[in-house]
Amino acid sequence: MENQYEDECRRALAEEQAKSLAETGNWSHVDKDQVHRDWDVLYREIAAHLDDSRPGDQPIQELVRRHFDITCRFYLPTREAYVGTALLYAEDEAMREFHNAYHPGMVEFLGAAMRIFAERGVGFAA
Repeated sequence: MENQYEDECRRALAEEQAKSLAETGNWSHVDKDQVHRDWDVLYREIAAHLDDSRPGDQPIQELVRRHFDITCRFYLPTREAYVGTALLYAEDEAMREFHNAYHPGMVEFLGAAMRIFAERGVGFAA
């Protein structure tokens, strides 16, 4: 069952991103430099809390809310597409290396926190 759900999440991510890219001229509306600066600040904050927190802790979920808000600058994902993003971070070697450069456990921790955030379902597209 888990594999089927994860496959659904990967598909949702691919479909939603492709649609958004096509509709927005490859996300021409996004200030990508600012997004990268904002993610850098956010990932540093998460890394500072990672060793003494759990993914579902309220302060971590508030940080994940900021991650979600940054993601929404590109498009408003469904819950499944957001979980698909967490899977992408874990499965794409470059993404894994990028995120784990902030902390060796970043991808696993952030992925778990993103899943919890998605399960709560606040702010997602239908």
